[in-house]
Amino acid sequence: MSSAASTAKIPSPLRLLLQVNLLQMWRKFRTANDQSSLLVGTLIVFLTGYTVLASALFYRALHFAGRFPGLGEMLIERMIYLLFSFLFLLLLFSNVVIGYTNLFRNKETAFLITLPISAQDIFRWKFLESTLLASWAFLLLIAPLLGAYGLEQGAPWHFYLLAPVLIALFIVLPAVFGCWIAITIARHLDRRLFQLLAVFVVLLAFLGLRAYWKPEVLDDENMESRVISVLDRLLTKTRFSQFPFLPSYWLSSGVLHWVEGALSAAIFFVLVLLSNVAFFGLLGFTGTGRFFYSAISATHSRSHVLAQWKWFRNWTSRRRQFHYRAGPMEWFLGLVPRLEPDTRAVLLKDMRVFWRDTAQWGQTLVLFALIAVYVSNLRHFTQQLANPFWVHLCSYMNLAACSLNLATLTTRFVFPQFSLEGKRLWIVGLAPLGLVRVVRVKLMLAVVASLIVTLPLIWFSCHMLKLPLEQKIYFAGAVIVMTFTLNSLAIGLGALYPNLKEDQPSKIVTGFGGTFCLVLSFLYIVGSVLLLAFSSPWGGMDFVSPNFKVLGWVGFAGLSVALGWLPYRWGLRRVATFEH
Repeated sequence: MSSAASTAKIPSPLRLLLQVNLLQMWRKFRTANDQSSLLVGTLIVFLTGYTVLASALFYRALHFAGRFPGLGEMLIERMIYLLFSFLFLLLLFSNVVIGYTNLFRNKETAFLITLPISAQDIFRWKFLESTLLASWAFLLLIAPLLGAYGLEQGAPWHFYLLAPVLIALFIVLPAVFGCWIAITIARHLDRRLFQLLAVFVVLLAFLGLRAYWKPEVLDDENMESRVISVLDRLLTKTRFSQFPFLPSYWLSSGVLHWVEGALSAAIFFVLVLLSNVAFFGLLGFTGTGRFFYSAISATHSRSHVLAQWKWFRNWTSRRRQFHYRAGPMEWFLGLVPRLEPDTRAVLLKDMRVFWRDTAQWGQTLVLFALIAVYVSNLRHFTQQLANPFWVHLCSYMNLAACSLNLATLTTRFVFPQFSLEGKRLWIVGLAPLGLVRVVRVKLMLAVVASLIVTLPLIWFSCHMLKLPLEQKIYFAGAVIVMTFTLNSLAIGLGALYPNLKEDQPSKIVTGFGGTFCLVLSFLYIVGSVLLLAFSSPWGGMDFVSPNFKVLGWVGFAGLSVALGWLPYRWGLRRVATFEH
């Protein structure tokens, strides 16, 4: 009886993991609050202001779209379906990338698998952690939208109680499917047939999407027909979002019917979503552990995913010879004039670490794919722009989009650079460079890499908007200044608030310092775009006096210096204390 009673008092391993991690999160929050209450207050004010501002913007946009007689409701309904369908796909990709990293490329997982804890409990904990890491941005985006939609449509009070429940149910399905895809990739990635099939599926999907999204050109005869039929033809490519078996369709239909007062239809779609979440969630939460164990065993036991190919084995055998051969990275850095050997060594180390981390450049490829879709569709959008005011507005919205993409890159990849040195920081500190020069080298690499991405992006997007050469140069110069500022901000805050105990960049970014960096980057972009827009010599800004335009440019320069140079200098001072 005594042994049975003592065994019954022992909590489950999953419960212990949840308690320990929640306690760690609470202690980190209290530590950050004790160290700087001002920063915590700034984050709270930013989140509150973001919620209010985003809700107001969404409300004005929905109200503007709803004012079209006979078309407003159709446009809003189709936008709701499209939004949730694309968010479902983005959540799925995010769960695949983060789930694969968290399940198979995580030191904590490798440590837990050696303990007397079942693989099922480890998978459950990592599944919950991956879901939170992949979905928090979705929750931050969708909450103001649903609130604004309810206010604009005059939804009843119980709609605001139902919306959080629907969102919580919705994020479960892409999380489960993403973890299953990640486990499948981990188990079979080294097989030749799986690799060929994956390449074939990617090419087929690319060609299919290219053919499906080919724009439909309407002639003058069709434009003179009924507006509703023309609009329906223009929205033909969006009908995929109303496929009845998509989880986004169940969520969108439930929200739309509940707002319209059709409670019976809304409850039906809520029950459909609930039943699928219960089935797949229970299946993933209770029966995936055995597949997870075999997948992590396969991941840790194989040498390389391309080991089945003869050409790769021949290539690796030649590289295993005793003499060292310079690779393409050494050759590329050797082309840079007046680059000192110690600086070249640090650059080579950071470039190789980034290349060897599949999750890092995998997320970069997904981001570049979204950027390519954005730029390629600008030419279809600008065909209907004839008013100079709208061209001017779209050009600065394009600057904001490129800047937000730059802020995403700096916060996600540049901010964790100093923290990724981890416990090996003392080895880097013993190098002849010193930690201060190491941070400067990291900034130089980040700025060059960011300019390689952002300058072609802003130039081609301005070309798609058919802007003249002087405006292209103007926006390119603005992006160069913002590139230096955002990278300096990320490097400086990364040195001020390091997390040397964590080796996952996604977890480093979600900490206090990464959140604060994202907040300051967002505020800087908003302020800079507004200052540049009102100081612009084009676009009908004649009502702004020349003195105010000069003040706007001076304000942009001062804001860039304040948010770029000051955190960078403070970060260097903090790094200098590590050496003493």
